[in-house]
Amino acid sequence: MKSLQIIILLFLLLPALPALAETTTSTDSERTGLEVTVYNSDLALVKDTRSVSLPEGEGELRFMDVASAIKPETVHVKSKNRPDGLAILEQNYEYDLISPEKLLEKFVGREIKIELRNDYHDKSRMVDAKLLSVNNGMVFEIDGQIYLNYPGMKIVPSIPDNLYARPTLAWLCANSSKEPHEMEVSYMTRGMNWKADYILVLSGDDRTADLTGWVTINNQSGARYNDAVLKLIAGEVKEVRDIMPPAMYMGRAAMPAPAAPPSFQEEEFFEYHIYNLSRRTTIGQNQTKQISLLEAFDSKLKKELIAGGSVDYFRSQYRGGRIKQKVNVVISFKNSEENNLGMPLPKGIIRLYKKDSSGSLQFIGEDRIDHTPRDEEVRLTVGEAFDVVAERRQTKYKKIAENVIETSWELVVKNRKKDEPATVSFMERVYGTWEVLSSSQEYEKTDAFGLRFDITAEPGEEKVVTYTLRNRF
Repeated sequence: MKSLQIIILLFLLLPALPALAETTTSTDSERTGLEVTVYNSDLALVKDTRSVSLPEGEGELRFMDVASAIKPETVHVKSKNRPDGLAILEQNYEYDLISPEKLLEKFVGREIKIELRNDYHDKSRMVDAKLLSVNNGMVFEIDGQIYLNYPGMKIVPSIPDNLYARPTLAWLCANSSKEPHEMEVSYMTRGMNWKADYILVLSGDDRTADLTGWVTINNQSGARYNDAVLKLIAGEVKEVRDIMPPAMYMGRAAMPAPAAPPSFQEEEFFEYHIYNLSRRTTIGQNQTKQISLLEAFDSKLKKELIAGGSVDYFRSQYRGGRIKQKVNVVISFKNSEENNLGMPLPKGIIRLYKKDSSGSLQFIGEDRIDHTPRDEEVRLTVGEAFDVVAERRQTKYKKIAENVIETSWELVVKNRKKDEPATVSFMERVYGTWEVLSSSQEYEKTDAFGLRFDITAEPGEEKVVTYTLRNRF
């Protein structure tokens, strides 16, 4: 259908349509309170409180300015000051919104007017027409003739009651109170999400760091939330999803802003954690908003170089010389008050930075963390070492019995750094019943199937550690 210009015009010759006495409309201008709780699973709980005056008896209440991504089955309404004076008999969610096409559909079979303009002579004239169809084009009856896609501006006399300018909740109410109701309407909506982003700035010696956290809120729920109390829930909340789940709402990621004083107070809530914003805020539709979550300085951390092992090394015979292994850079710190932290950390991405020789911050890696309670350790794998090489070589493979194997290994660390030693931790994963028969260096048994060799090489040095392992399976 071609783009249409439609004027909604009440004909002066027609009597005004009488307002339905039993219909009351409530907009956000009557709002007395608003609370939004956002979950990190494309879900939010909205509590909208308004002062609403209703006529006594049965009538309709139209509650406008709600989220277009609302889950209608979650709506709950109550009168906070007169709970016994209001009964909800029916509830409808009206989302048949006004558009030129839908407006014309409502007038099929009815009379409308068409304005024909002559811009050259600056004149116009009105034509009475009966709209017969809007399927794949408009069909009109004018003066007994049938016209297809008749030109001109289409004018309809009114907006039908069953078309709405914006999503609306409609209730059939029974009211027995003469006083205004403080109505609290709560509902769940899709289209809102939040996530945590962190910035960790390492010191020059990699022993301490400053941590800042930001909350990023994305609102595509179809509503604006003015001057709202904001709460965030961190934790995995179970939802029963539809077989065909609604589309996820994705937003543009915002860059972290300069550090600001933290704005949230954290508290335990059920088996989750809740973060309360200490001030009110406004969340616009199609807006990404960032708010400071935490700030910590001089937190102690540990940097490790890790070469991971595999049980497959001890099951098979290897030929062909040394096997190169990745050397992962792992940063860890404890989320404790003694370490200038201690707030439960919502899941998110931690991005690491460090100053170069000129004092400029450079990005050195990032990793994702899960929800981390207080007094737990945070471990981040941020990249691979450039100047430190780890290798292994199998020097013996001997099958002692059908279920007994002996293997001997060389673990090699090559430190190509100019002026500092490097320690690589080989994390060996073994299987079955095992024992170390010999080793040229001390090792640590980390668990029932784990060995750890910490091998330190001086600048320019190649350090070799050997050991022999017997496995029974």
